[in-house]
Amino acid sequence: MSYLLEGNNINKHFGNFQVLKNVSIGIPEGQIFGLLGPNGAGKTTLIRTLTQITAPDSGEILFKGQALKTSNTSDFGYLPEERGLYRKMKVGEQALYLCQIKGLDKKQAYAQLKPWFERLEMESWWEKKVEELSKGMQQKLQFAITVAHRPKILILDEPFSGFDPINTEAIKREILMLKEEGTTIVFSTHNMASVEELCENITLINRGKNILSGSVSDIRKSFSKSLFEVEFHGSKVAFANALGYQFEIAEITEKPEFTQAVVMAHDGASSKALLTSLIQHVEIISFRENLPTMNDIFIDLVGRPQTSISEEA
Repeated sequence: MSYLLEGNNINKHFGNFQVLKNVSIGIPEGQIFGLLGPNGAGKTTLIRTLTQITAPDSGEILFKGQALKTSNTSDFGYLPEERGLYRKMKVGEQALYLCQIKGLDKKQAYAQLKPWFERLEMESWWEKKVEELSKGMQQKLQFAITVAHRPKILILDEPFSGFDPINTEAIKREILMLKEEGTTIVFSTHNMASVEELCENITLINRGKNILSGSVSDIRKSFSKSLFEVEFHGSKVAFANALGYQFEIAEITEKPEFTQAVVMAHDGASSKALLTSLIQHVEIISFRENLPTMNDIFIDLVGRPQTSISEEA
């Protein structure tokens, strides 16, 4: 797998407290990658080391296989969870200023901001002061500023925080469009439903350590509890008799249209064996493995979020 950005054995202390402990992470090029963890896990600190806001105490960071350099700053777009805009400045003036910090001249900045203001329906905001905008409007503005210089890697920390459902879907569409255009996106969030919907690969860190990495689909399969959901027509007795000693009914519900059952497999019994036996006794309408959600896995691995140190340190 080709990694656009890698961190190898990253360590970071604040005083005597070690926030990152030999964390390694590989972010595949052209994907939406999830960086997950409870509050205080070290996600924000890791992001800040990857974006050169702060330096690691030890370890290496590679961009396109080479040591990360100060000159790579313009390749990054970073939208932090804690947004920061100059409230007294006008929207357009501020947007141009922040884009120029990323290396665009004023003419380039305007040319690249204009289509984003149009697509996100922000044209009428140009002469407004930031303090006149709602929190959601400010977040849309910062998203537009973050992507306007066309970064190669876009890091979004809780990008949907504070958005209503309509704006959430609008920003989600733009994220998917950027991915289709080749932008690599790092998506840091507590929303596991969004992870399942958007992310191909993830890294989960807890208490400063990388405790899980891989593709979302492979991780869900690896945490399988051998549960299968079956919808069928026929006798519940016939269904139960088809299971044999390798399977047992965990739950069964009779509905007007069909009967729904959750079956647990024992001793590594396969889904093929279950389905082969069932079709000889009842009419199968649907059959699928009931895989754990990323939310289930998150809770199993880290429990309820615990804050041990502010990630904003």
